[in-house]
Order: sequence, then C-alpha cells, then structure tokens
Amino acid sequence: MSPITMTTIVLVLYFLFYRFYAKRILARKVFELNDDNPTPAHTLRDDVDYMPSNKYVLFGHHYASIAGLAPMLGPAIAVIWGWAPALCWVVLGTLLVGAVHDFSALVLSIRHQGQSVGSIAKDVIHPRARILFLLVISFLVALAMGVFILVIAGLMAAPDPNNIAPTSHPEAVLPTFSLMVIAMMIGFLIYKKNLPMWPLIAIGFVLMILSTWFGLSHPVAGVTASTWIWTLLAYAFVASVLPVWLLLQPRDFLNSLLLYLALFAMLIGFFLLSPDWAAPAFNPEPIGAPPILPFLFIIIACGAVSGFHGLVASGTSSKQLDKESDAPFIGYVGMIGESLLALLAVLATTAGAFGSRAEWEQFYISWDQAAGLHQKLGVFIQGNGHFLSQLGIPLDMAMAFISVIVVGFAMTSVDTGARLLRFNVQEIGQTLGLKALNNRYLATAIAVAAIGFFAFFEMNGKPAGLFLWTLFGTTNQILAGLTLLTVTIYLYRKKKPIWYTLLPMLLVMGATISAMVMGMIDAFSQQQWLLASVASLIFLLAIWVIIEACIAVQRIYQGFES
Repeated sequence: MSPITMTTIVLVLYFLFYRFYAKRILARKVFELNDDNPTPAHTLRDDVDYMPSNKYVLFGHHYASIAGLAPMLGPAIAVIWGWAPALCWVVLGTLLVGAVHDFSALVLSIRHQGQSVGSIAKDVIHPRARILFLLVISFLVALAMGVFILVIAGLMAAPDPNNIAPTSHPEAVLPTFSLMVIAMMIGFLIYKKNLPMWPLIAIGFVLMILSTWFGLSHPVAGVTASTWIWTLLAYAFVASVLPVWLLLQPRDFLNSLLLYLALFAMLIGFFLLSPDWAAPAFNPEPIGAPPILPFLFIIIACGAVSGFHGLVASGTSSKQLDKESDAPFIGYVGMIGESLLALLAVLATTAGAFGSRAEWEQFYISWDQAAGLHQKLGVFIQGNGHFLSQLGIPLDMAMAFISVIVVGFAMTSVDTGARLLRFNVQEIGQTLGLKALNNRYLATAIAVAAIGFFAFFEMNGKPAGLFLWTLFGTTNQILAGLTLLTVTIYLYRKKKPIWYTLLPMLLVMGATISAMVMGMIDAFSQQQWLLASVASLIFLLAIWVIIEACIAVQRIYQGFES
C-alpha cells in the first residue's frame, strides 16, 4: 500500500473515531457530559490559573502544550523496525488508548475542581496514592523539561557566527522571542482593554509570520548553549507565575496557528510529492535494537499515549474549560493532532528524507547510530523540508522554517511544564503540611531548579537529563497507565462502563512494566547504578499505587455487595 493511500485511510479514521467513538460513546454513554454542570473555570475563577476560555483558544493552548519534541523523536527512531508497526501504533494507539487517556483525564479533573490527577488519586484510590503520584509526576516533568531546554538550547546555539553547525538553527531565535512579546500585547489588549479577540489574533498571526520570515534571514549567532539554557530557565520561571491570560493563552494559541499552518503545508507537500516507501514495512531485528515488543510502545511514547498529556489536561486545561461538552474537542481531538504530528514523523523518516532503500538502511544501520536526539530531529526536519519544498519553497528555507516549528513545539511544552511542576510542588507542600510552598514564586523557583538540574548537572560526562533520558519513555507510560487506572476506578465507583479505559490501561501497564523490568536488569548488568536505582524507585512507586488501587477496588466491591 502506498504512503498516499495509507495516509488517506488514517485521516478518515481520525474523523470517524472522533465523530462516533469520542462524542457518542465516551462523552454520552461513559461520562455523561452535561453543560448544566458548572466547570472549575467558573466555580473557582481567579483569572490567574482558573478562567473560562473560548474552546478554540483553549484547544490552541492544549495542543501546543502537549505537542512537544517527543512525538517527533519517538516515531523517528521506532521506524527502525519498519514503517508498518510504527504507523499502526501511532494511529490505533492514539484512537483507542492515547486520546481516551487525555479526554478522560480532562473530564476527571473538571469533576474534581480542576485538581491534577495526582491529587484526584487521593480521593479515588487512597490518600497514600497522592504522594506516590506526585513523586512520579515530579520526576517525569522535571526530566522532560530539562531535556527539552537542553535540546532547544542546542538548536539555538551558534557560538561561531562564521561556522554554524548543520544541527544549529539560530534563525529560530527571533521568531521564538518575538512571539512572546506579541502574545503579551494581545493578552493585555483583549483582557484589560476589552478589544475584540479575532482581529487582534489576525494581526498577531501576521506579525508572527513576518517575524519568522525576518528571523530566517537574521539568525542570532554568537551565543553559547549554556547562555541559552539560563535564558530559557528564566523564561520558564516568568511563564509559570504570570496569569494565564497574559502569556500562556495568547502565546500558545498563536503558536498553535503556526503549527496548524505547518502541518497543513507539510501534508499538502507530502501529497504533491507522492513518495514511495524508502523503509521496509517490517524490519524485525535491527542491529543493537531491543525487542520490538514491548519497546515499540515505549519508544513511540507521546506519539500514541502520554502520561504528560494527562498532566496538561488535569493541570491547566481543566482550569480553563468553559463547559463539559468542550471536553471531547479539547482532549480527544488534541491527541489526534499529536498523532498527526507523529504520523508526519513516520512519513518524513520512511518516505521523505531518503530517496532509496539504501540511503534509509545507511542511516538506520544500527540502533546506536540512529538513536541520538539531534539525529532524530535532523531527519524529521530534513524529511518534512522535502515535503514543504514541493510548494515552491527553497529546500534550505523550508528546513529552516521547520526548525522554527520544532523550537515552537518544544517551547510551548516548557512554559506549560514549568507551571505544571509548580502546581505539583504546591500539592506536595499541601500533602506534607509545608505552607510556604503555597507561594507560587517559591514553588516556581523550586520547579525551575529541578528542571535546571536535569539540564546542567552532569553524570558520566553528559547532562543528567540525557543520561536518564531512557527512563522518560517508561516513566511517561507508567504515568499514563496509572492515570487510566484512576479513571477506571472512578468509573467503577460510579457504576459506569469501565472497559473503554480498563483494556487500554492493562495494555499500557503490561507493556511498560515488562519494559521497565528488562531495562533495570540491563542497567544492573552494565553497572549503571544510578540509572538502575532511579528506575527501581519509579518501578516500586508504580507497583505501590497498583496495590493501593487493588485494595480500593476490593473495598468498593464489598460496599456494592453490602
């Protein structure tokens, strides 16, 4: 089957599953959404974190926040097993697991006053589950944001203006920081001067396109990666403490418009190019690669299902949801958008970046050669650059534009991630009775320090974040499984159908726990004691939550019987 035919089928599946599975079965039958139920955005409105938002504006924030680097990175390495396994999990995993996870986390949060999934676990499972969840969440978010900042800094850095490395994209600097200024101006004019939103958005979008075009010809070179890391950490602090209406909402919405434009253009370019597969449909035993099962699920991670998305849904999006009926569009379609990005990563690395099977096999000759973060980003940029060039855009300019998009994806995750980690620190403070952590400035400082640790501190000669990055996929999937577990117990308590979340939970937990055990054994055998110890701790915390959940189910069942 050609790439064009396969992609057409996938796009039809996206529409059908949203129209019938999400809106009819999940929204009506399982969760019984009702607009008569006021959401936390109204009942707890404070105009800092809680405030009702236009669903299209909120979708822009939600989608831009979840669409980070991971859906580009994971599929770009998973195709080493062939395009068919990667594409199947990116699509079916999203529609049956990942989108269900995101949507249900959002609904569960609005039914619990906008609390994060970690806090909800206290009520649904047991008070002990809350601190266990919060510890797993803190590690995951700090690690992911630390690595994202590290990668963004690497993309922006060009210490020698006369010798810019192929992996450096200083042309992304001006558009990235211009967007922040444009967004704050729009937020101020809309919410403080009561000017109409859509004309301002239109002006802001034009200014953003102009700044992108200007940045392509005016790269900011001569700045080291270390300087950019400090700058990005400072930005994360500011973004976390400012009211959502001033920076987060308008920035993410504007950036999402750029993402929509890029995705649409890349898809059109792909159809115009009409490439053939350069990769095999199935490549069962790549050199040095782990077994395809269960590691396909772990490597693709956010491209199909992501625990981080549940944090966004229950951490920021639930606090801005205007009415319950908006939840399928925000949660389910948001994950479809993430899947579309992962689909483009699969297409770029199997049908766009390489002109022949020989070229593909040379790049993917072994796991070690293809597994680096910058290598994966490079082939994503190259492949989608070829798609854009079909629209008459010079290839070098098309690749530069894609680099701006990549930085945009990552930056929106960073500002949301810092805010989520601040919420997490505050919730830990509440659990432990540390009232000082309720201060959002202190909590943000601790959150940013944790992110900075994974970006700066070195282990075995490389940053801690990169050293521990192998744990991101498993921790992320563990969190997704635990979130689905919490939702399933909630539905069981309410005597609602549980199979729609129970079966995805069993699949995710089974694959992740087996992969984590295999990874721990490998780390111990190679005497990577720190990696093995952290992995073991995450594993034990997850098992503890599962045990608490089993006890909770038994109590609920006994209550039903009595």
